[in-house]
Amino acid sequence: MRYMLVFHYGEASDESIGAEAISAGMRAMASYAATLEQAGILVSGQVLQPSTSSTTLTLVDGEPRIQDGPFADTKEQLGGVIVIDVPDLDAALEWARQAPPLSWGTVEIRPGAVHIEGGTWVASA
Repeated sequence: MRYMLVFHYGEASDESIGAEAISAGMRAMASYAATLEQAGILVSGQVLQPSTSSTTLTLVDGEPRIQDGPFADTKEQLGGVIVIDVPDLDAALEWARQAPPLSWGTVEIRPGAVHIEGGTWVASA
């Protein structure tokens, strides 16, 4: 079963927490990704750029509206995702407990419904 580990945390910069803390976080994420890869469960991963670089598209009265910035204006933002393929929620929770972003935010574990393989949607279970 595919699970997405969704990382939410306050956005930090060299100015707000220091370059060494940013470097330590990057090393922790690299180590975590290597551990997932070595376990044979890593499907994909993506750390996102700051939410200020996002663009949100909505429909208002049937017309597209493009807005600079994130959909949700909250303190914590979507910071990245990792997709893993494990037998069940208990296994996903165990891997999520090891995710470095748990130290500076939250990790949401959500089962996948479908995903694309070779241009076709297939069940993630």
